[in-house]
Amino acid sequence: MAKYDIELRDIKFNLFEHLEIQKNENSPDQAELGDILEQFNKFVENEIFPTRVVGDIKGVTLTDKGVTIPEEFHKALDKYYENGWFTIGFPEKVGGMPVPHAMTVATVSLNSGANLAMTSYAELGRAFLNTLLTVGSEEQINFIAPQIVSGTWGGTMCLTEAGAGSDVGALKTTATPTGDGRYKIQGTKIFITGGENDYFKNIIHLVLARTPGAPEGTKGLSLFLVPRYTINEDGSLGDGNNVVCTKTEEKMGIHASATCEMTFGRDGDCYGTLLGNELEGMKNMFIMMNEARLLCAIQGECHAGMVFCQTKKYTNERAQFGQEIIKHPDVKKTLLKMRAMSRGLRAFVLYTANLFDKKTEEAERQIGLLTPIAKAFCTDEGFNTAVDAIQTHGGYGYCQEYEIEQYARDVKIASIYEGTNAIQAIDLVMRKIIKDQGVAFKELMGDIQKTLGQAPAELAKNAGFLGECLKDLVDVTTEMGTRMAEKKVEDILFSSTDYLAMCGNIVVAWRLLASAVSANQLKDSNSTDSSYYASKLDDFNIFCSNYLVRNKSLFLSVKDFGAELREVEV
Repeated sequence: MAKYDIELRDIKFNLFEHLEIQKNENSPDQAELGDILEQFNKFVENEIFPTRVVGDIKGVTLTDKGVTIPEEFHKALDKYYENGWFTIGFPEKVGGMPVPHAMTVATVSLNSGANLAMTSYAELGRAFLNTLLTVGSEEQINFIAPQIVSGTWGGTMCLTEAGAGSDVGALKTTATPTGDGRYKIQGTKIFITGGENDYFKNIIHLVLARTPGAPEGTKGLSLFLVPRYTINEDGSLGDGNNVVCTKTEEKMGIHASATCEMTFGRDGDCYGTLLGNELEGMKNMFIMMNEARLLCAIQGECHAGMVFCQTKKYTNERAQFGQEIIKHPDVKKTLLKMRAMSRGLRAFVLYTANLFDKKTEEAERQIGLLTPIAKAFCTDEGFNTAVDAIQTHGGYGYCQEYEIEQYARDVKIASIYEGTNAIQAIDLVMRKIIKDQGVAFKELMGDIQKTLGQAPAELAKNAGFLGECLKDLVDVTTEMGTRMAEKKVEDILFSSTDYLAMCGNIVVAWRLLASAVSANQLKDSNSTDSSYYASKLDDFNIFCSNYLVRNKSLFLSVKDFGAELREVEV
């Protein structure tokens, strides 16, 4: 069995030395935050990680009584909730443990990297609770929140329907008012993560549905709280609410995460209550959706980090041609690339998370701009890094013995669910840049330019190259604005995925440069960690020479907008 390993030193650097989250308003001090991180990491190593492979083998089972998950998950989840780990990041009013948002994300990353399938049950409850706290009534919060925090109840989100897919506005699920504040819910949702399981005593589904006479499309949708079991006034559970899992999907990965087809009101009345205002369903659901998209980015980031550490260990132990394979040039280069990418994704995700505590309009704009980039880029590159790990393990990587191939199978879903990465590219271009008239984009470009001005001399060459790539990005963004003014939307959409990749390469290079600037300032004051700080400068140079260089070809492709290809028949 593989041993748990993660670059905890790099996580601490990002949180405490670079971002300095301990200085955020109302944050616990660094000693307390560091202790939380250390203790949680030990918990993940001892309780969560050992369930990863056994969960993959056992999967989930749909029975006459519902969906069962591995018993090992029950034991680990019990300890997770009993130890209060779920409460990290929530306000005290619901029994939470307030910490900076980047700290919460760091713990979610550790958890997800250790066992993505199991973590999905708890993390959906986290996103559900944040949505409830944002738009729920006091009565709804007081009634439901304690049950979610304790792990007694779980939560999901139910958007996707057969035939609608990413076209959420085409969904057919209906919600008919009964006159007593409730609604009758009828319809079927597919691909619902954790839609049913035998761990939670009740599951509250967030269901998008259309009320009578509502407009077509997404403007006519409302959001409803729909429990699996009815809830009595005293909080006890009543009969079933005609919420039934009618199918579980057989998947490439995350076998022990129940991916369900959920049917509401097929064999009797199914009741739900409105969450927020009527016809504001998409607006309210996006609270959970945006958190889920950042969660996807975390899933890509943490898998890259896990496979780098596993592969580093393997290549230092495995001997070929009389020496450890890490000493062979091609293998060493692959490991250096994996390290630079995994650390870059970590820096990107934690930086974005830290923006949530800034509470300024500019920070909100930056979160909106960076979220689709993080979701798409981190998930694509997390998968690619897992593939590199398999290749470096050779035949053992393709087999189950070293338990490395599961990472690629598990993380691939992150580029597909919560809005495919192509949808993220469209969102980035059409909503976060063009609709925004480039306000957030210009602010981001200014932030990157500021960091470029701080680059130490030993990074001057690649800092200059990053500056060139930044100019290329500005050029194609300006050209996109011109195409939009000419109503050539197809031109823009044809190249939106490549455009997002350009943005991702630049943002990660920027965050690695910012990390290198901090490390360069610290290396003389902490000689015991000098080699680690020096590696931060290496990471930036390695990323630029191996990944950022891709932007030159992407620039040529995007600048041309596929003029000669758009009319070609497939």
